[in-house]
Amino acid sequence: MATAERSDLVRFSDRLKHGRALAEDVWSIYNVANLPADCINLGQGYMNFAPPEWVTNAAKEALGTVAANHYSHPKGRMRLRQALKKVYDSQLKRDLDVEKEILVTSGANEGQYAVFTAFLEPGDEVIMFEPFFDQYLASVTFNGGIPIYVPLHPPVNATGKFSSDEWKINPEELRSAITPRTKMIIVNTPHNPVGKVFTRAELEVIATLAKEHNLLVMSDEVYDTLVFDGKEHVRIATLPGMWERTVTVGSAGKSFAATGWRVGWLFGPEYIMRPTLAATTRIVFCSNSPLQEATAVGLEQVQERKFFRTQTAQYAERRDVLTKCFDSLGLPYTNPEGSYFILLDISRVRFPDDYPFPESVLGRGRDFKACWFIAIEIGVSSIPVSEFYCIEHANIGEVYARFAFCKDLDTLRHAAKRLEKLKQYIA
Repeated sequence: MATAERSDLVRFSDRLKHGRALAEDVWSIYNVANLPADCINLGQGYMNFAPPEWVTNAAKEALGTVAANHYSHPKGRMRLRQALKKVYDSQLKRDLDVEKEILVTSGANEGQYAVFTAFLEPGDEVIMFEPFFDQYLASVTFNGGIPIYVPLHPPVNATGKFSSDEWKINPEELRSAITPRTKMIIVNTPHNPVGKVFTRAELEVIATLAKEHNLLVMSDEVYDTLVFDGKEHVRIATLPGMWERTVTVGSAGKSFAATGWRVGWLFGPEYIMRPTLAATTRIVFCSNSPLQEATAVGLEQVQERKFFRTQTAQYAERRDVLTKCFDSLGLPYTNPEGSYFILLDISRVRFPDDYPFPESVLGRGRDFKACWFIAIEIGVSSIPVSEFYCIEHANIGEVYARFAFCKDLDTLRHAAKRLEKLKQYIA
């Protein structure tokens, strides 16, 4: 007689109980496998178009060499570190040391995780602004940290299009969140999902507190090449006294529409990079060699090709497809200054009380139901923004759905046409 297989013989780590690691996350709920086959995916922030051909050709060429098919130095391939120096010296206003101040990582997320591993002690507090990129939460808690949430505040009673700059920090809330256990502040600019590009004045407030309380700043700037309308992207590491306490995070995935390559990088002073290198060496040892070479080629040529300028203009055109659609709907929305996300106010979208929502959506914020209803009835998926908040502040996020415009124009136009049908459900 067959016996039931036991699944509780060895107890898993308590760390998985924190940071929502075991919860069914928003990406699983709104996965293409759970939605109609013809649903247009504007939820997840990956592109449906290829990286530039001259960059993918470089990847093919690298695969044809012997050296690029083997281990790289844990610091990253020298050609890539030199290419990063070429592009970022002027932006960080430094003569970057390729041996001590640049570290290549397996995507920006792994780089951030390595910093947390290198610097967090059990019980250390990490401040993150809400809405936050969901990976921060588990990365902090897995490394013994305690997340402390400070919300960005959207404008009250907004109508129509409003700028992402209108989402504001309350300096007193930030100051009051700092305790003797605070170790780090995470700054994400340009911001996912708001699209906010933090102003110099806002970063100066954060910098002043970081220096006053001797805090490390993790500056997640993976969308640094996607800033619109002439907005200035200020790097907090360039403010007085901030280089020595800031690690700046970048990403080839966002820069070259290659999110699956998992090539990222960190900039910072040697005392931050050295322990972070020790951590990343034990986490992954080294990053993908041929795609490091391809990324190096990309960075070597971006200036002469004016690639980032051209790419930003293309994304601005994509953004306009959705903003014109949302203007037509008459719903308030955040016009992003950076990144490739738009937050649409879906509080006036109505759906039947007895609509057959799946169990995974029941018991969550109203935005979970609205996003599911839009995906099924309209055929366009989005992401409920309350997922990016703590429980206490989730009411701020459940007003919004996040739509990604990192898609080709035809897909966005098709989605916009479908979204016109949403008018019949707006109160």
